[in-house]
Amino acid sequence: MPKTKPSKADPAILAAVADYFKVLSEMSRLQILTCLRSGAMNVMEISEATGLGQANLSKHLKVLYQAGILSREAKGTSAYYEIADPMIFEFCELACDRISERVQQQAASLKSLRNKTSIF
Repeated sequence: MPKTKPSKADPAILAAVADYFKVLSEMSRLQILTCLRSGAMNVMEISEATGLGQANLSKHLKVLYQAGILSREAKGTSAYYEIADPMIFEFCELACDRISERVQQQAASLKSLRNKTSIF
């Protein structure tokens, strides 16, 4: 049976995926996403919920908007932001669950090691 060579991923796609991960690699942006899980909010509401200053918050909202993760709608004198693709939460939950499992495994290993090396 002949071996098949692994297919090479399109560099443009890989670059887009890397950029997407970069957007999500900032804790403040994850705070914003969590905040918007319950629905659309304006900048003032997001600022109050996250504790982020308006200048910093605006920078992160712009990045999330440009990445297509958030949508923006003007209502009166305010701009309201909301999640453009709710699949982001499934993605984040998958990552959080995996990281949580790893932390719990490390804690159990450390506890076991301490018990083995403890003389008291």
